[in-house]
Amino acid sequence: MRGFLIFTTRVLVSLALLYLALRGINFTSIQARLSQINLLWIGFAVLVTIFQIFLGALRWREISDLCHAPLTDMQAFRYNMIGSFFNQTLPSSIGGDAVRLWLVSRNGAGWRAATYSILTDRAVGLIALALIIVASLPWSYGLISDAKGRLALVFVDFAALLGGLGFLLLGRLPWVWLKRWWPTRHIHACSVIANQVIFSRRSGPKLAVLSLSIHVLAVAIAWCCVRSIAAPANFEQLFMLIPPIMLITMLPISIAGWGVREATMTVAFGYAGLAQTDGTVVSILFGAVSFFVGALGGLVWIFSAEKAARSTAPIEIAHLHVQGGGSP
Repeated sequence: MRGFLIFTTRVLVSLALLYLALRGINFTSIQARLSQINLLWIGFAVLVTIFQIFLGALRWREISDLCHAPLTDMQAFRYNMIGSFFNQTLPSSIGGDAVRLWLVSRNGAGWRAATYSILTDRAVGLIALALIIVASLPWSYGLISDAKGRLALVFVDFAALLGGLGFLLLGRLPWVWLKRWWPTRHIHACSVIANQVIFSRRSGPKLAVLSLSIHVLAVAIAWCCVRSIAAPANFEQLFMLIPPIMLITMLPISIAGWGVREATMTVAFGYAGLAQTDGTVVSILFGAVSFFVGALGGLVWIFSAEKAARSTAPIEIAHLHVQGGGSP
């Protein structure tokens, strides 16, 4: 019941945010934009998204090795593709992470190692995104002329940066209770791992390049969507706008970011002096590309050995219970 209520709440939040994002938009303009879509650019966006997922798999594999949850490059890529499918069908990115955790743990790593690898990977990506946003602040601040928009941008930038730095600092504190108190010991362990991979001479530069590339590719996906409707927004403008939008979209309050992304991108385009209608259309196309790639991930899941193992697991467990004389 609790899971159903959370799911229903997030569906309602997505619908409410979509309504708020679309209520002031001229649907005739949206229809005109959508009628002239260049599908070639959408195809490019799909390919870039798949490549982005592959780079994310390389970063995750690097981190998982240190967490004693070893994966091959292709395993990590396959699990990320499957995760992208569940990201589209379950609330936010939590569903995809939960499935990835299950897949890694079934691979022999165990629940703790699998959890640490995924949480640390998420944290490293968030820290990299926060650094990119703060580094580009002088230019993005100048791009936005609205005072409220500038204030919101600065708040989001430094909140993300402080959160990332606070997470890294946690792993360097010598307080013993951080390792013993159950609410903090696992977060502390992930922070220790994050410090090791980020500041390591071997893995640090590689993770930095991968993380930067992943976030630049998110801008490239949005740029492909812009080009598909011939909207007057250049790559530099999108580089200032998309990272903060992606950061806000990561909030686990909607289904696959729908509603949050549309509302944020519509407002951001308006603050930057661009057409809000274009922001709405680009956001919808961005979501559609993610949905299509998620569908490809669904095919990977359908034909995976892990799905077959999952479908037979309950029968095997029940059989063991009967033989052992226990209750099911």
